[in-house]
Amino acid sequence: MRAVVQRVSRASVTVDNEVVGSIGHGLMALVATGHGDTDRDIAYIKDKLLNLRIFEDDEGKMNRSVQDVGGSLLLVSQFTLYGDARKGRRPSFVAAMPPTEAEAMFARFVDAFDNCGVPVATGVFRAMMEVELVNDGPVTILLDSRKEF
Repeated sequence: MRAVVQRVSRASVTVDNEVVGSIGHGLMALVATGHGDTDRDIAYIKDKLLNLRIFEDDEGKMNRSVQDVGGSLLLVSQFTLYGDARKGRRPSFVAAMPPTEAEAMFARFVDAFDNCGVPVATGVFRAMMEVELVNDGPVTILLDSRKEF
């Protein structure tokens, strides 16, 4: 499982001219599932999102998590994070989990945040989405549950 995490002052997802998810201060995460991902991968990325210390403390150091600052999460499915562009000019997506399996895995991922104390908004799986955000910092972190980068 992979995620591109951005610290934001606000973010939203629009589908068919309707805002389907939005947050204020918090983290926006683009999330992809790969072949072989399991609930262990979900737990790893969930833990990172809730506990990454990428928000500033009173001294201006990144020492606080999204939980510490009372922030929110916007989770958006994006299979293209598994795009492999090392050969040729068109990325290969063979490492991405097939859509039916990925949809179920992403739903379990979102459900894993129930009762975590952090408000969670989402996009719409497999929809053409417009994602808007204001990256705060900017701060952007790459996560991979298999620790490939």
